[in-house]
Amino acid sequence: MVKGIGAHMPTSKGFHRVPKETKEIGGNAFQIFPHNPRSWRANPLKDEVAKRFQKEMEKEVLDYDNAFAHSGYLINLASPNDENWEKSVECLKSEVLICRQLGIKYLNVHPGSHMGEGEAYGISRIQKALDEVLSELSDLQVMILLENVAPKGGNIGYTIEQLAAIRDGCAFKELIGITFDTCHGFDAGYNITDEGAVGELLNKIDALIGLDRLKMIHLNDSMNPLGSAKDRHAPIGEGYIGEAGFKVFLSFEAVQNTPLIVETPGSNEEHAEDIKRIKKILSAIGVM
Repeated sequence: MVKGIGAHMPTSKGFHRVPKETKEIGGNAFQIFPHNPRSWRANPLKDEVAKRFQKEMEKEVLDYDNAFAHSGYLINLASPNDENWEKSVECLKSEVLICRQLGIKYLNVHPGSHMGEGEAYGISRIQKALDEVLSELSDLQVMILLENVAPKGGNIGYTIEQLAAIRDGCAFKELIGITFDTCHGFDAGYNITDEGAVGELLNKIDALIGLDRLKMIHLNDSMNPLGSAKDRHAPIGEGYIGEAGFKVFLSFEAVQNTPLIVETPGSNEEHAEDIKRIKKILSAIGVM
């Protein structure tokens, strides 16, 4: 049985709409932005907003282990610009507080770009940022999930080794997990369409970080070939990974035991189609 399937959900009409809309598209898991992702502003929620969301979670019988938040686009924890770095840290703190208000236990973060300063510099910068956030807010027990990214623009975190290095150097590593994005991974050269390569990937995650720290999978097809370093998501089965590739990837128990979140282009209706395709693939391999 698969732990969770869902999509990144809109919140423009209110957080309280998310649980019901998740069920309506055939999901039992979701990801949301805790605030406008294109703004530094991440104000605390009114108590009634948080309580209404929690009431709907209970009504729709959704598990908080399948509920995720995604940090804003402006955050760059590796930034060499002090003002931008400080804004990033403060914004991340605010996001952790919003997650706590909602009851969400996992906050997904792109590690950031070193902007030409080099990998070692960027990693140390990210570690410093995470330590500052978690030293202040560790008692809230919101886990930061570092997401693998495509290898472009000075991005850090396009290999499992880089994610592990970031986590290993943090003082609060017990509050740091990871997310694996299939499009980003494929574009970085992880051939998730090959059984042997998937086995190696999962073994590497287990050895360097621990499979128990893999809390979410972003299940996205890729518009570009293996190793292209582009980061362009495609609907499930319509990219270079394809239904056959996802059939290989989804056949692994460690993948099935991790919530699967679709971040493909389109509306709730289109995400419903992606979820149908995922369930069809899982049925074909005898899981659903």
